[in-house]
Amino acid sequence: MTISTPVSAATSRPQRRRSVAWPLLAVLASVPVAVLSVFRAIPAEWPTPVVQLLSFTPWLVIPAGAGLLLAVLGRRRWLAWVTAVLMAIQLFWLFPLDHGRSIPETGAPTVQVTAMNINSEYGQADAAEIVRLVRENGVTLLTVQEHSQALEDRLAAAGLSALLPNRISDPTDDAAGSATYSAHRMEAVGIVPDTPFQMPIIRVTVEGTGAPAVLEIANVHALPPVDVRIGQWRSDLAAVARLAARPGNRLLIGDFNATYDHTEFRALLDGGHGGRKMVDVGTAAGMRLVPTWPMGGPRLPGIAIDHLVTSPGITGSGYAVHRVPGTDHAAVVATLSVPAAG
Repeated sequence: MTISTPVSAATSRPQRRRSVAWPLLAVLASVPVAVLSVFRAIPAEWPTPVVQLLSFTPWLVIPAGAGLLLAVLGRRRWLAWVTAVLMAIQLFWLFPLDHGRSIPETGAPTVQVTAMNINSEYGQADAAEIVRLVRENGVTLLTVQEHSQALEDRLAAAGLSALLPNRISDPTDDAAGSATYSAHRMEAVGIVPDTPFQMPIIRVTVEGTGAPAVLEIANVHALPPVDVRIGQWRSDLAAVARLAARPGNRLLIGDFNATYDHTEFRALLDGGHGGRKMVDVGTAAGMRLVPTWPMGGPRLPGIAIDHLVTSPGITGSGYAVHRVPGTDHAAVVATLSVPAAG
């Protein structure tokens, strides 16, 4: 004889609530991911709020993962499949297969340049810390945005000129100033046109044991994509992309105010202006979740808007991000192997 024990109504209610709660929570976690994924997937000139939200695309992997877990707990097979697809999409964007990793010519001679960039936030960055990073990382090329005369004086007092004796600078009291310091010979050759912030173009000659290498750099500082200035932001990135299309060894280094998840930045990397495919050193190093901003101020999920972008013949290694007191941007450092002149 089999005796069955009936499940009481009081016991079954919590079970029913849980069976409904998990799928509901999975949907709530996944809907924002799905919506922003549509914006990320379609290469359009989105309005300012969407552009700003797209900056945080790498962090969608967290709610996407939560949605998948909740869907599995809720035992809804169709929902588990949907959330799994959303999770796979986020991982594909986080670790893109086609990120333009540079492959050097076999046996081609190269010279090394260790480059570092810092947006100094109106010249408030800690000069002693910048000099320490230059010294300890063997930096031979330093670019600065939002450079001021006060910062230039503090850097000199901290001993930067002994490490990087060559300087091309134009300090200002607002965010437009810039500076490039180098252990190598430099020559100013132009400026990116029609940009509110200075973007000087500088030719650097790097001596090696054999033939020297010539590296043309642009000290990049694009306008941020806020309010009505978003049009100028797009114009700034397009101007830098046109510069990238020119032949030769190129390094675009600075504060792009754009992430890999912006169509405008990927167009620059992909040669969308009739040029060649460029390399974002940080993305190629798999460091997309290592933020460069904000290092202070509002507690936001960090994003990478400071970049080293190189022409395809240049390889990068040792990419690293360092906090610097006094500024809301981190310093980015990498060692570049630049093909020597033939």
